[in-house]
Amino acid sequence: MSDYKQLGIRRRESLESISRRVTVSSEQVGRRLDQAATELLEDFSRSRLKVWIESGALTLEGRQAAPKTRVREGEQIALEVTPEPAVAMEPEAIPLDVIHEDNTLFIVDKPSGLVVHPGAGNPAGTLLNALLHKDPNLAGLPRAGIVHRLDKDTSGLLVVARTLNAHRALVRALERREIRRTYEAVCQGVLTGGGEIDAPIARHPANRLRMAVVEQGRPARTRYRVMERYRAQTRVQIELDTGRTHQIRVHFAHIRAPLVGDPLYGGRPRLPKAPQPALLRVLQPFSRQALHARRLEFSHPENGDDMAFESPLPADLSGLMETLRRDAAAACSPGAAGG
Repeated sequence: MSDYKQLGIRRRESLESISRRVTVSSEQVGRRLDQAATELLEDFSRSRLKVWIESGALTLEGRQAAPKTRVREGEQIALEVTPEPAVAMEPEAIPLDVIHEDNTLFIVDKPSGLVVHPGAGNPAGTLLNALLHKDPNLAGLPRAGIVHRLDKDTSGLLVVARTLNAHRALVRALERREIRRTYEAVCQGVLTGGGEIDAPIARHPANRLRMAVVEQGRPARTRYRVMERYRAQTRVQIELDTGRTHQIRVHFAHIRAPLVGDPLYGGRPRLPKAPQPALLRVLQPFSRQALHARRLEFSHPENGDDMAFESPLPADLSGLMETLRRDAAAACSPGAAGG
């Protein structure tokens, strides 16, 4: 039996109509509606069910209710929804660097400049389009199996599910912080040591293109350690405990150490005293955030095996680091100005 039949999904061209009805048992009594629905509708993530609750697609006793509503034994939970088309775009023969492939998932090393999902201003030429060309069966999965995002100009590793069960398991693992994501970046300023940034994030109140640290925002936590210090920049290793939009970029801007090259949050590059000409040639025109998703670690959704993947630094980022390193070494060498 296909995953769609198991879920009661009726395929209609590119749309999926979902109809489910479940009854609250004694095990769910007193729990929040979103919690009870997650237990009873195991095929969907809690975050997706919460969206459907808030939109009215998932009801309690025939009425719209808040996610925090406490449920009682015997109450009926109903889900009637026709989501956005799982895939509205066409397959495109865009080259992909797939570093791992099995029957359950892909690991893709995304280059800087490649948009992950189609959207306003980017209707085609995205990672999603490329994935559909590689595996047409992904058209039946939410977001063509893409489990998490990277910004257009962030490079590095992404996991893509190839089955509905794998997608469900990986989304839940992400929500439970069971997928370890490690990044490398170059930020402005010289950091004295590592630390943790625990600051809520929401849409910027004045600029809808930006995110910001906002008191009433969603919880967001970023941990980092210093890998290398230069004269006016720092190379850092970063791990995410949450996955908010632009989280790393917003958090480092918040501590006044924005990422080098970040067009939204970075500002002008900070230059050391008497910079080497080579540094000026590399640093000033660096036009994308200096951020790379370096490593992914998780348990395989089908067999439970430990999986770990690493992506080498792309040429632009490794070149930036090498130039910063040489500039720092030249400033410390005998005969350097002020030495």
